[in-house]
Amino acid sequence: MQLTPQLLPGLIQAIADVIENNAEEITVLDQAIGDGDHVINLQRGIQALMVQTAELSQLDWDAAWQKIGMTMMSTVGGASGSLYGTLFIAMSKAARERFLDLSGFAEVYAQGVEAVKQRGKADVGEKTMLDVLVPVADSLRQSSAEGAELTVALTRLAEVAVAGMESTRDMLATKGRASFLEERSRGHIDAGAKTAQLMICAIVAVLIERLTSPA
Repeated sequence: MQLTPQLLPGLIQAIADVIENNAEEITVLDQAIGDGDHVINLQRGIQALMVQTAELSQLDWDAAWQKIGMTMMSTVGGASGSLYGTLFIAMSKAARERFLDLSGFAEVYAQGVEAVKQRGKADVGEKTMLDVLVPVADSLRQSSAEGAELTVALTRLAEVAVAGMESTRDMLATKGRASFLEERSRGHIDAGAKTAQLMICAIVAVLIERLTSPA
């Protein structure tokens, strides 16, 4: 089965559902060490994408990611909008004239994550969404190098995302509002890492279902 942008309406709906279903838990996490508005900001961007699903599904991947990135930039408040916008815009640029098999996508996604690192001046270990995004990028590259089947790569990717999210619990925050809490930031999962993990796992679930369902 070819994974085309026609999957985007289903993927965006799955993301909207998982964030809505976990909104209360995420808000509690964010209130503990952040501003408490992470979910509201993120949902604003997701709702904007919901309106665009029909149009997005007719685009090529690079054009779809460009539009998603610009939408996230303009509709999501806080750092998340800038960072997710950067991720998708960088992926769009990297995807041009590239064959998007597992190897190709792994490289495109890795370049997107690298752009987020540069934009946020952050890396793994600083209690941010990068503690999920970077291990996922590494997992994709590893699966590609091993020649793993796509369903195997996706299953591994979801497990890595969960582990990355959980790893933020004992980290000391060095970025954003949470950094002002210093040692008191330990013991809390980062809300941005949690939403990144939830969205990635929602995408994985949809893709595995499509890949394994009878034609």
